[in-house]
Amino acid sequence: MKGKIILTVLLSSVLITNVCGQRRPFNRPITRQDTLRGSITPERAWWDLAYYHLSVKVNPADSSFEGQNIVEYRVIEPNQLMQIDLQEPMTISKITQNGEEQDFVRDGNAWFVTLKNPQIKGARNQIIVEYGGKPQRGVNWGTDEKGRPFVTTSNQGLGGSSWWPCKDHPSDEPDSMLMSITFPGKLMDVSNGRLRKVQKNRDGTKTAHWFVANPINNYGVNINVGNYVNFSDIFKGEKGDLDCNYWVMDYNIDKAKIQFKQAHQMLEAFEHWFGPYPFYEDGYKLVEVPYAGMEHQSSVTYGNGFKNGYGGRDVSFTGIGMRFDFIIIHESGHEWFANSITNSDEADMWIHESFTAYAENLFVEYFWGKDTGAAYCRGTRMGIMNDRPVVGTYGVNRPGSRSDMYYKGANMLHTIRQLVDDDEKWRRLLHGLNVAFYHQTVNAGQIEDFMIKETGLELKPVFDQYLRDTRIPTLEYAFTNDGIRYRWGNCVNDFNMKIKVYINGKMHWLQPTQRWENLTLGSGEKCQSFECDKDFYVASFHVADIE
Repeated sequence: MKGKIILTVLLSSVLITNVCGQRRPFNRPITRQDTLRGSITPERAWWDLAYYHLSVKVNPADSSFEGQNIVEYRVIEPNQLMQIDLQEPMTISKITQNGEEQDFVRDGNAWFVTLKNPQIKGARNQIIVEYGGKPQRGVNWGTDEKGRPFVTTSNQGLGGSSWWPCKDHPSDEPDSMLMSITFPGKLMDVSNGRLRKVQKNRDGTKTAHWFVANPINNYGVNINVGNYVNFSDIFKGEKGDLDCNYWVMDYNIDKAKIQFKQAHQMLEAFEHWFGPYPFYEDGYKLVEVPYAGMEHQSSVTYGNGFKNGYGGRDVSFTGIGMRFDFIIIHESGHEWFANSITNSDEADMWIHESFTAYAENLFVEYFWGKDTGAAYCRGTRMGIMNDRPVVGTYGVNRPGSRSDMYYKGANMLHTIRQLVDDDEKWRRLLHGLNVAFYHQTVNAGQIEDFMIKETGLELKPVFDQYLRDTRIPTLEYAFTNDGIRYRWGNCVNDFNMKIKVYINGKMHWLQPTQRWENLTLGSGEKCQSFECDKDFYVASFHVADIE
């Protein structure tokens, strides 16, 4: 017997910085506060969000917010105790219903309101929550390059309750929302949806009223107060004219008019792959901010320095990523996956990030060809850590691996595309996802079941392997006198994914299991070379040959 061992390594320990979320420790014990935030508590389950009217005064001078939120809801089942979320050190000063003050108590970041009026099934009611304080997280207090106030919010992971009172669980979204933001009169606020009006107030402030006509997740709500100027254009899209607005600091407008042309390229490519932009009624905006960027719904924030790549580098390590502005493409891709299709639990945040990271290589493919798109996707494997499962812990506001929900998830999707082996069918599947789950909150099971049904493939072990396990599936193989023997190792039970391989330079499809299988080449041919198709995210292991 020949002793010959070869391990094909397809990744390294280079960490891709998380551009969207804010990092939190994952090894800390689960607390009551985690459960109150991350679960559908009895005090949340009985009512369904219908509408928010958030009115906030932004005070840059002392880094404080004050205002109120009108919360309209439908009564699903009678109950008198309601949970509202607002994180420390922010405080609620008063809650009223029908003009009458309600009693409430605080439990950390959760506030429990005892409603005095009977809550009758089917009724549509509202409460008014008055609040204020100096938020310690989720708000960026700063100045622009000319020393003028520049205040922005960004709270993925933290949640909207870091700065405004709401029902802070991803499973429930209001059908629509009005935002009335008051700010110093020399500045401007840019928020979600369409600008209805800007009113001047007697105290020298102004109030901008922005209306969102579609459901919106809490972390997608944002405030951006600064010395903004605006320019706009129209994208001729699949549903007609889409209003595109761009808001930047006055000193950056010339650079923005050049760099932001990529927004139309993004819309063209993603409407091709995923279907119409999901928020025509609310328009599309790119808004300059002092941080990298975020997927705020219909108000995508941008801080990438008006240059290609991500912060001047290529996340794929191939050079391909320098052909486009990462933040414009990635954060806008979230309009389909995160803002239209939204995870119903933080544990399934991969639904947002895996599909959107995969969208990057679809954008590349649309403009530079399939091979280039695939090369970009393979290059992003350099960012895979395999440190924790991609799926997190349910009910406690805890996602899985903050690195691997991006590019391990993207490479899983790229691998599944190879299994489908039909580009038009794959594109129909992506369109189908955006039709079936349009403006909905979903869990992993719904997405996985849809893909299993539409592909007709046995994908459950594939999802379990890549989403719920940290190992790279390894194709073990050995040369024999007349062919090759092979099996899957380093994998979950029942993992039996087929794979494309090249033996002596010729393509073969294998259907390995976890038992040794044999392939006879015939005509006296012997195996001289063996490799897995590079578009499958797997490893290979050459065990001792058999003579």
